[in-house]
Amino acid sequence: MSFSSSIKNELCRIESQENCCYAAELAAVVKISGEVKSYGNDNFKIRIVTENAAFARRVYSIVKMLFGIHPEITIRRNKKLNKKISYILVMIVGKSVEDWSQNNCCMRAFLRGAFLGGGSVSDPEKTYHLEITCKNQKFAIEVKEIMEKFSLSPKIIKRKSNYVTYLKEGENIVDFLNIIGAHNALLKMENIRIMKDMRNSINRIVNCETANLDKTINASLRQIENINYIKDTVGLDNIPASLKEIAELRLEYSEASLKELGEMLTPPIGKSGVNHRLRKLDKIAEDLRNGKYL
Repeated sequence: MSFSSSIKNELCRIESQENCCYAAELAAVVKISGEVKSYGNDNFKIRIVTENAAFARRVYSIVKMLFGIHPEITIRRNKKLNKKISYILVMIVGKSVEDWSQNNCCMRAFLRGAFLGGGSVSDPEKTYHLEITCKNQKFAIEVKEIMEKFSLSPKIIKRKSNYVTYLKEGENIVDFLNIIGAHNALLKMENIRIMKDMRNSINRIVNCETANLDKTINASLRQIENINYIKDTVGLDNIPASLKEIAELRLEYSEASLKELGEMLTPPIGKSGVNHRLRKLDKIAEDLRNGKYL
């Protein structure tokens, strides 16, 4: 089951709502995924198609509770592709089906209905992306404005004939899941985010240590090359004693760190002191190659 499907199944189990919240949820569902046509005096015929059985049952229950009617349900199996089952709900209701009160609880329910009707979330293991596909720009803006009332940062993009209101940041998506009541999905996503952050931190540390190790190895190889060049040209006996001492240690302990080399000296010196002497050896080798060493 996809992450989106698991969220929708969780949302369809939410029951502790007032009638005003159910009305707000249904209003969003109708606007997102309903086909609405005029039917008689101030009545409308609404058709909703979904492949999610839990969502179909939820819409049926809400309509029955709010309007006291039983939507007509038709089940069809798609003959093409994966032969998925579609649930078609048809109902005749009053104009008030799209009316709802913009209380805090109702706005949460409205966003829940919008997600149930046309929402999806990418697998958080791969990327962070949540979107709600709307039939027109007006409704996309309405969804965006309600999200913004909860301090989210949605954006809108046109995709073919639809408009999509979407969230990209992981933190925004987690907050949205909390707003609509998908708490199990929220916890799952937070766990994934924590694990991804840990992996990224470990990778950064490993990459940093690898880079430092490469830098240390390259420096050691350069130092040994320069020391051998000095040894083969003027000889180590013809350079200052302090430089000869560190040069011989570097040749003998090619893999030792600057700190370890410093501790081998008598008296011991720090990393900066060792580095200073090795730089002097590099300079001598450079001068010898350029004919400037006297």
